[in-house]
Amino acid sequence: MHANQLTVSPETVRGLVDDQFPQWRGMAVRSVASQGTVNAIFRVGDHLAARFPLQPGDVEATRRWLQAEAEATGELVGRTRFPTPEPVALGNPGPGYPLPWSVQTWIPGVVASDDDPGESTAFAHDLAEFIDDVRAIDTRGRTFDGSGRGGNLQAHDGWMETCFRHSEQLLDVARLRRIWAAMRNLPRGETKDVMNHGDLIPDNVLVSGGRLAGVLDVGGLGPADPALDLVGAWHLLGAGPRRTLREDLGCDDLEWQRGKAWAFVQAMGLVWYYRESNPAMSRTGRRTLERIVTDAWRVPPRGSSRSVADPG
Repeated sequence: MHANQLTVSPETVRGLVDDQFPQWRGMAVRSVASQGTVNAIFRVGDHLAARFPLQPGDVEATRRWLQAEAEATGELVGRTRFPTPEPVALGNPGPGYPLPWSVQTWIPGVVASDDDPGESTAFAHDLAEFIDDVRAIDTRGRTFDGSGRGGNLQAHDGWMETCFRHSEQLLDVARLRRIWAAMRNLPRGETKDVMNHGDLIPDNVLVSGGRLAGVLDVGGLGPADPALDLVGAWHLLGAGPRRTLREDLGCDDLEWQRGKAWAFVQAMGLVWYYRESNPAMSRTGRRTLERIVTDAWRVPPRGSSRSVADPG
């Protein structure tokens, strides 16, 4: 999926675990089939998950990143009734693998990409509750750190141009450019940053019986635009449940449209970047864009409570 992507085998993981965590030597090591794009994941016994970054990098920079992830993961533990991973340990580079790696608790369930909850109103209620729970966490004075999604939409113009250029043969780029031209001007207003999960895509959400069973990849927890976690409305829900989530959260027009814009930014990258290396992730992006384009595009003008029509 990435240039110079690292390869991690079960045998390598077995050796690293045995050398660095001898207390787990009796636990089976099993690779986990995943559409994830950041880590190779292995189960260690029944209750642990070892995560190995796939992209090459500097050892100390990777260690700092994993430590920050562990801190964020720990910050969410117990703050919602829905299970989330707990940080357990950090591993070191060793034979067969050149970077630090992490261990978390294993959360059982089926990812939403394999058990689609898109038409479940009950799931929409659960997802809204999770987003509310995350928003309630104290930012402790922290604000958006300026990287990734969650700050200023216009800061992503360069990335969007890259996405449009690579998508010419894949999508109706002319229409998508018009939509982005409206989205990028959505004002943030005076809203303060709140805590967000930051990546509510199907592969990070666990489902059981049409209900939310857990949330994964919580290491990106942090302060950002309150609309950021609304990406889950477009990645995960059909039209009816999407309305339910909006009502539960009490989103006004502007916040709702910004959430749609953040989903648009993410989905545009998924379609072309993973078209060959991770087709399922590419299809996730396509479905999200279809939902966005199908939905009436309405933006409240500055200083007005009225809406404007679809520019497409």
